[in-house]
Amino acid sequence: MESLLVLIGLIVLAIPISIIVLLVGQSRLRKRVEQLEHQLTEMSMGAIERAPTTSPMSAAEQELSEEEKEQSKPAPWSAPTAEGMPAAVESEQTDTSVVEAEEEDSGAIVFRGDRIAALGAWLRENWFYAVSALSLALAGIFLVQYGVENGLLPPTARVLAALAFGAALIVAGEVVRRRFGDDEDSATAYLPSVFSGAGLVTLFGGVLSARQLYDLIGPETALFGMVVIALTGLVLGWFHGPLLAAVGLIGAFAAPFMVGGSSNDPSWLYGYFFVIAVLGLGIDTVRRWAWISVLTLVGSYATALLLVLSSPSTEPAYLTFATVLALITIAIPVRRLIPDHSGLMVLETIRRKKGGAWPEFPTRLAFGAVVASSVILSLHWADSSSEFWLGIVLFVALLFALFIWAKDARALQDLVVFPAAGLVWSVFSHGMDGGSVERAFAATYAETAEADYPMVVTILVALGAVITLLAAWRSFMGGRFAVVWAGGAAVFAPVMAIALEIGWNPAQVIGAYPWALHAIALGAVMVVLAERFARIDGEYRMRTALVTLSALSCLTFACVIVLSSAALTVALVVTVVIAAALDRKFTLPPMSWFIWAGVFSITVRLVLNPGLEWADTAPLLEMTLVYGAAVIGFLIAWWLLRPLTRPVAVLLLESAAWATGGILLSLLLMRWLEGFGEGGAQSSPWGLGLLAVIWLLLAYAQVQRFELGGKLNYARYLLAGFFAAHGVVRLAEALIEQNPLLHLYVDPVLGPPILNTLAVAYLLPALVIGLSAWRIPSMPLRLKQISYVAAGALAAFWLGLAIRHFWQGAEGMYEGNGVTQPELYTYTLTLLVIGAILFYQSLARQSDLMRKAGLVVIGLAVAKVFLIDIAGLGGLIRVFSLLALGLALAGLAWLNRWAKLRHSPQQAEPLDH
Repeated sequence: MESLLVLIGLIVLAIPISIIVLLVGQSRLRKRVEQLEHQLTEMSMGAIERAPTTSPMSAAEQELSEEEKEQSKPAPWSAPTAEGMPAAVESEQTDTSVVEAEEEDSGAIVFRGDRIAALGAWLRENWFYAVSALSLALAGIFLVQYGVENGLLPPTARVLAALAFGAALIVAGEVVRRRFGDDEDSATAYLPSVFSGAGLVTLFGGVLSARQLYDLIGPETALFGMVVIALTGLVLGWFHGPLLAAVGLIGAFAAPFMVGGSSNDPSWLYGYFFVIAVLGLGIDTVRRWAWISVLTLVGSYATALLLVLSSPSTEPAYLTFATVLALITIAIPVRRLIPDHSGLMVLETIRRKKGGAWPEFPTRLAFGAVVASSVILSLHWADSSSEFWLGIVLFVALLFALFIWAKDARALQDLVVFPAAGLVWSVFSHGMDGGSVERAFAATYAETAEADYPMVVTILVALGAVITLLAAWRSFMGGRFAVVWAGGAAVFAPVMAIALEIGWNPAQVIGAYPWALHAIALGAVMVVLAERFARIDGEYRMRTALVTLSALSCLTFACVIVLSSAALTVALVVTVVIAAALDRKFTLPPMSWFIWAGVFSITVRLVLNPGLEWADTAPLLEMTLVYGAAVIGFLIAWWLLRPLTRPVAVLLLESAAWATGGILLSLLLMRWLEGFGEGGAQSSPWGLGLLAVIWLLLAYAQVQRFELGGKLNYARYLLAGFFAAHGVVRLAEALIEQNPLLHLYVDPVLGPPILNTLAVAYLLPALVIGLSAWRIPSMPLRLKQISYVAAGALAAFWLGLAIRHFWQGAEGMYEGNGVTQPELYTYTLTLLVIGAILFYQSLARQSDLMRKAGLVVIGLAVAKVFLIDIAGLGGLIRVFSLLALGLALAGLAWLNRWAKLRHSPQQAEPLDH
């Protein structure tokens, strides 16, 4: 059996060797044929020159020309240039042409359809090269494993045999390249790359075997050996082309998993992967094949992930490797110790027009590496405090590198976003998931009240402040994106503090006031930055405004921590007024953003949290102070901004002032009425009417903001519909479930005739709807008409109930008590008066719509008299009802005639008459 295995092994080794021998022989034969063809061509050209005339190109010559053109096309392995020049030819050009090709290649797209198609076609035609390389590489590795399985050689001899076999393959590749060539026109094309690539893989496998299988050398020696092999591969890659690089990289990444073995601490393999990554990026930085760098990164991240999944104890080394890999991906492709990437940023191409420029390839490569490393650092779960702080340190190192080391790389400025966001997410998620550091922080004083002050939150806040200062420093450097850097400085530290507040809840551990001091300290930092920006910016105060907004936000955050619900709402109102005053004094347009956020936050607190429920139970004085301060603050801010061109902020403040003022009056009226009756806000018609007023005021405030336009209008439509639906539901409950006309056992009507709770329940909502429709000129016409109709219907309903209450009192409101004759007569007179008023106004304003409405009301009065009053009234009341109807109709007829004569055109009478 053993001899059979040896025979099979020899056959496996013989297959690629036989193919190589045949190809070399075929190469010699082809060269002899080419020499003969060249001689024949020279002879035929001489004959053509001696001919007196020239003839058009024959079909055979045209076909030959097409074949030559096809052969001259570069393979997908060749370096792409403007002229489609193969890599072997391109390497012989002048330095100027190489630089120009590099500049053009730097903007190339790696995964294009034509390139993928070309690669597929090449593999279909030349798949045996890949199989040959794989066979030779496996032969070297299996050589070592065969020695292990059969004990034929001592460990040292096995490793030396593998190294010798690898070196022999590299030498064979060099011999073939120098003697027979490696260009596209050579029959031995790609063979040197196959040999040398398989040799490199075998050498890597030998060193790995010496370390993993036999423990013959230490990690340091193994890394040194792999560095030497990588440098050898780097030199060979410059001469042989991308096929060697691809074979070497794939084999080198796969070698640790093919060799096998075990180790108590395989962390040193990350150093091996690092060397391979440097090798791949180093080859590509000179030749600019582009896809070799992509292959290097994909292989590095993939193999490192496989290693950490198989050995979770190596996670710290894995995180370090991911961070360092991002840094070398920034530096190596541009061949600079200090990165100087120019051109477009990747995020600038979000709105790229068709045919527009792309970022250079090194920029895109660095972007992908930084994003991948940031995601890896963000998603890892820290099992211990040391791992948590390692992740924080690696994030900070990456940020410091992008802030300081890459400050001259214009195209890498957007990369700061990803590690910054990852750092905040890592801190937040560690607190939300109850990580080790957060648990230790939360339990600081659980057992020992005299424990030392926990510094973890302070350190993280200070770290956020340092990153904010670095962003401000980049903004001070100027440039096109100086304002963006200032915005980042204004945002990062407060966002870090908010992440700690939500995820860690520091106030419960260190106390509200010490935690609020952290926010105040951040606010002080922002004030200093505002002063510095104001000193250098002159009239252009955008950066000053941004950090001033951040300072106000920090102070607001401190108020949130230490103040009660009522005091917090008042503090928010004060910050809105301060923002308006700063805008008025220093002309800071971005303050409108803070005012918008402030108005929204205050409205949420007044309506939802703690909201109307708190307002119904809180002490009256405290409730009045909160809502009154909001109304006064909105009005002051509105007055301050009126002289400036701030349409958004002015409209927001105006609508908020109207709505909040109406809510305050409604709440005061509700609290006053609750002291008289047994019903409350949810169980009485007047309480439901007041709740409807509040929700309708909020709805019309959103309607008033429709004129601002923009995409936020969709949110305003939703909010207006939400608030209006609440108001309509409350009105429906007041009209149906709590209607004293329909139900006997409802909260009784309070107050004298006319001025009673019926007016609160039905007339007040009608007035709010009608006045809101009249006050908002930009309201859509259809909505305005609906509002007027609803207001008129509610007012008419209230008038009917008020007449009934006038004649029958609170106890007789139920419809089962019947209708008295004076009440019935009053309804008739009321309809006539309303009809007359509408009819007169229609003539005075020449409104056809109002005239029709007046005729409808008068028609209702006529129908009521003849259909109801004649049968229901008796005696003199019946006489007076008919008399009143006749006189009213006669008077309206005369009024109609007089108005027509007055407004119609008349011809002038002669003077002698």
